[in-house]
Amino acid sequence: MSFTSARIRALLVDDDAEIGILLCKYLEKFDIHCTAVGDGSAMREALSHHTFDVVLLDLMLPGEDGLTLLRHVRNKSNIPVIMLTARGESSDKILGLELGADDYVVKPFDTRELVARMQSVIRRAQTEAKNQQLASENEIHFQGWKLHCPSRQLLSPQKLVVPLSNSEYKLLRAFLAHPKQILTRDQLLELAIGKSSNSVDRSIDLMVSRLRQKLNDDPRQPSLLETVRGEGYVFSASL
Repeated sequence: MSFTSARIRALLVDDDAEIGILLCKYLEKFDIHCTAVGDGSAMREALSHHTFDVVLLDLMLPGEDGLTLLRHVRNKSNIPVIMLTARGESSDKILGLELGADDYVVKPFDTRELVARMQSVIRRAQTEAKNQQLASENEIHFQGWKLHCPSRQLLSPQKLVVPLSNSEYKLLRAFLAHPKQILTRDQLLELAIGKSSNSVDRSIDLMVSRLRQKLNDDPRQPSLLETVRGEGYVFSASL
């Protein structure tokens, strides 16, 4: 699945059949194919025969509860899981997150917000997978530069060591994981820092500027990090 545009496959586990029908119908508007099941047995069956990008898991279910099913999913895979529940107590949320849930949404919820949260956890999962793949290569080469992942050491084309801060390293890894793809400021903050942004947050611009200086990339004639006006940034070099 590509970073932003491919069809998302979601598995909804909720014993309220009416909610399942309505939610799946709504998600189709956002090109999200949703399969709804009513209990843990049906969830296991679906996961064993199909591939999903995200699981939407109710907490209160007949038979096995959502936390038990969450443990099962985590023991089998790293698929993102969003808990959907009417129980909004902090203790329930903390326990769910500690057991491996990627997010926790309390009913009743705004369906458009749910879509945004689904896209967010899927982006993080994809980036982690790509980062693991890049890290397994030990070294990443781009336009004469070399990034040694285990030591987080950046070597210039002139064979000089360029020191990177932790945030600069994570930002560079985010770009390397998505070459030639436009990444918005919100996406970069989420991928590099692991937090959400708001419409007036421009801290990512400063981070990109510092990374450009380390890479000797002239913002007026960039060869590595290009600004896409009104959208974000793109890492234009080939790996």
